Amino acid sequence: MADSYDIVIIGAGPGGYNAAIRAGQLGLKTAIVERRDNKKLGGTCLNVGCIPSKALLHASELYESATTQFASLGIKADGVSVDLKQMLKQKDDAVDGLTKGVEFLMKKNKVAIFYGAGEIIAPGKVRVVGADGKTTELAAANIIIATGSDVAPLKGVDIDEKQIVSSTGALAFSAVPKHLVVIGGGVIGLELGSVWRRLGAKVTVIEFLDRILPTMDGEVSKQFERILKKQGVDFRLSSKVTGAEKSKSGVKLAVEPAAGGKAETVDADAVLVAIGRRPFTQGLGLERIGVKIDARGFIETDHFRTNVSGVFAIGDVIAGPMLAHKAEDDGAACAELIAGKAGHVNYDTVPSVVYTWPEVASVGKTEEDLKKAGVSYKAGKFPFMANSRAKTNHETDGFVKILADAASDRVLGAHIVGVGAGEMIAEVVSVMEFGGASEDIARTCHAHPTRSEAVRQAAMAVEGWAMQI
Repeated sequence: MADSYDIVIIGAGPGGYNAAIRAGQLGLKTAIVERRDNKKLGGTCLNVGCIPSKALLHASELYESATTQFASLGIKADGVSVDLKQMLKQKDDAVDGLTKGVEFLMKKNKVAIFYGAGEIIAPGKVRVVGADGKTTELAAANIIIATGSDVAPLKGVDIDEKQIVSSTGALAFSAVPKHLVVIGGGVIGLELGSVWRRLGAKVTVIEFLDRILPTMDGEVSKQFERILKKQGVDFRLSSKVTGAEKSKSGVKLAVEPAAGGKAETVDADAVLVAIGRRPFTQGLGLERIGVKIDARGFIETDHFRTNVSGVFAIGDVIAGPMLAHKAEDDGAACAELIAGKAGHVNYDTVPSVVYTWPEVASVGKTEEDLKKAGVSYKAGKFPFMANSRAKTNHETDGFVKILADAASDRVLGAHIVGVGAGEMIAEVVSVMEFGGASEDIARTCHAHPTRSEAVRQAAMAVEGWAMQI
C-alpha cells in the first residue's frame, strides 16, 4: 500500500524545499522527492548554481583586490597567488554545509525525503525510482511539480563539461583557462566570465543581440558593458556561434554576424555555453495525466494550479522570472493555497541581480518597457561618483535610476549599477510592494555615509531636487 500524504513535492530546489517547509509549518503531511544522484537537496541553485558561483565570485574578488587595489590603500601584500584547489574546496564546503542545512529543515518540519526520480503515474499517485532501482509509490492529495530548469543547448556546440562547459563545468575547471569564450551575454555568462577573468583568463563574450543583459534597462546595459570592458572583458555583439571543433589544444568556434555573413574562427582553451535555461519537465508523466504545456515548454498554470485537479507547478517550470527567490515565493504561496490560505506572488516586484563587481540590480519596469506601453513617467538618476561612501572607498562606477509614474509618483521600477546593488534594491522592492511613491524614498532618512544614500538622491532627482550633485 502506498504511503499517503497531503502534499508530495517533486524537486527539492528553492521552490520545492520552501514549499515543503511552509506546508510543514501549516500542519500538512508532506513528502519531497529529489532525483539528484549525490542525494543532496537544494537543487541547481544550491549545488551547481547560485551558491557555488557566489563562493567563487567572492574569492576571486578578494584576490583581485589584493593584487590590484591593496597597494593604493597602503596595504602591502607581497606574493599573493591563487590556490585553485583550495578555492574550489571552500566552494564545495559552503555547498555541503548549506545542503545539510536544508536536510535539517526538512526534518524540523517533519517532511519525508525520498531520493530518486519522481513520476506521476496517475492523478494523486507518484512513483519514485531510486538509483538502486527500488520503487516506492506515494499517494498524494496534492502534487507540486518543482523540477526547475536545465541548461539550454546550442546547436552545433556539444557540451562535454571539460572543454565545452555549461555553468556546472565552469564551476570546476582544474586550471585557469588561458582564453575562455563565453557564449551568451546574460547573467550567468557575465558572472562566471568575471570569476575566471579575475583569476587570469582572457575572456571573450559572444552575444547574439546588440547588447549584454538584454532584458535589463538599456542604459544599465550600456554602462555595465563599458565597466566590464575597462576590466578587460572583450565583447563580440550581434554575433552567433554556429559550430565548434574540439582538439587536444582547445576549441575552434565558427562565429558569424547575427544578421548573416562571413564566418570567422575564434580559438579558445575553454568555452562556456550560457544562452539561457529551459524548464525541466521530462519523465514526469505529465503527458500521461494531460497536464498542459505551452509552446516554450512551460507548464500552464493559474495561481500555480495546472489544468489537472490536485496538480500544481512552481518555479522555473512555469511562467515568470527564472530566479531562485521567485521559486521560493512560489513554493510558500502554493503551500498556503493548498492549505486554504491566500497565497500570492507579485512578479512585478521580483528583483534581479547580477553578482559581478560592481553588481547590477533591477526591479519593475525599464524605460523601454514604459515607452513601449505608452506610460508617462519621470526618471531620477544619481551617480555613485557623487556618493561620499563610494568616493571614499574608490568604488564609484555606476548609478541609481528610479522610475515613477508622472501623475501619481508611484515607483514603477529601479535600476542600480554599483557595489552592493543587490542589497540596495531591497529598499525599492519594499516601497513598490506597498505601492509607494518616489517621494516616500526621498523623504526617508538614510544613514550617512552609506551607498544607500544614492537611492535616496535618485528618488529626490525624480522631482528635480537631488541635493548632492
